[in-house]
This record gives sequence, C-alpha cells and structure tokens, in this order.
Amino acid sequence: MGKTLILLSFLLITGSCTKSSNSLDVDITDEKNDQLKTDDKNLSLKKAILKTIHGNITIKFYPKHAPNTVTRFMNLVENGFYNGLKFHRVIPNFVVQTGDPTGTGTGGSGQKLKAEFNEIQHIKGTVAMARAQSPDSGDSQFYIALSTLPHLDKKYTVFGQVTKGLEILDKISKGDQILNFSLINK
Repeated sequence: MGKTLILLSFLLITGSCTKSSNSLDVDITDEKNDQLKTDDKNLSLKKAILKTIHGNITIKFYPKHAPNTVTRFMNLVENGFYNGLKFHRVIPNFVVQTGDPTGTGTGGSGQKLKAEFNEIQHIKGTVAMARAQSPDSGDSQFYIALSTLPHLDKKYTVFGQVTKGLEILDKISKGDQILNFSLINK
C-alpha cells in the first residue's frame, strides 16, 4: 500500500509538472489568440476594415468555426498582404473575390490551408476562402457573398461576416483595388 501511495504521488506530481508545462503552452497560445475572443453571436471582437474607393467594409470573424483560417487571414491582413490587391472576380448577385497578387485568380500567398468547412450559411456579406478543386487548396484568396448562396454551404471555409458596408459590396467592380486592409479592436 505504501509503495502504491508513493507511486500515485509520483504520478500526480509528474502529471502536474507535465500539465503545468502544457498550461504554459496553452497560456501562450491563448495570449496569441486573445484577438479571437467572440461576442454572443460567435463573431470576433476584433474586426477588419477593408477600405475601397467606394467606402469601407467592416468584417468580423468566426474563430470558433474556422480558427486556423481566421488566424492566417488576420496574419496576412496585419502584414499588409492585401493592400493594393485588386478584386479580380466580380459576379453580380454572386461574389466579389480578391487575394491574388497576380490578379489572375491563380495566385496566392504560397501557404495552403486545410479546409475548415462548417455550418455557417452563405448569406449576403459572408466571407469565405476561395479554393480550387481540392478542399485543402485555400490560400489567401477570399470571396464575399453578394446574396444567399446555399449551394456553397459546407463546401467552402466560411470564416467571417460583413457587419458594416453591405451596400459597398454592390459598388465594387472588377479591377477595383483594396486601398487598405487593417485590424482594429472592438
């Protein structure tokens, strides 16, 4: 019984050391993902402002539904990747699409993302990753839905929603540039 108690004590201490070490890792991750806190609608507290010649579009994110995509997208925004890029695909009542530095619809940042398909429906203002045939081919290109698009649901990674500037979306034309894309708190 004494040996068992000592062994159990050792396992508990070792386990708590390991857990403590992992807790430190979690705290660091949580600190990095502090920007991914959400409101009661599961939208991020942090938002992005996409500036166009037609006005500003405010986007909030769904970090609980697409955490890796949101983190990568925010990183690209913070690093100025989207600034100056053109909307290379504009189809009325369907989507506006950007995120390709070549402007052809075939380019990207060079880092593919694993798909994070989810239950969020495509409505006007839904922000999702564009991709090729492979589900895991999303990169930096994204689109914003201009109408309800149920045939795209669960086939693309939805990671955000336009919360202000929906009327700006209908003014965007092929070739319009993103003047600036930045992140702000609340």
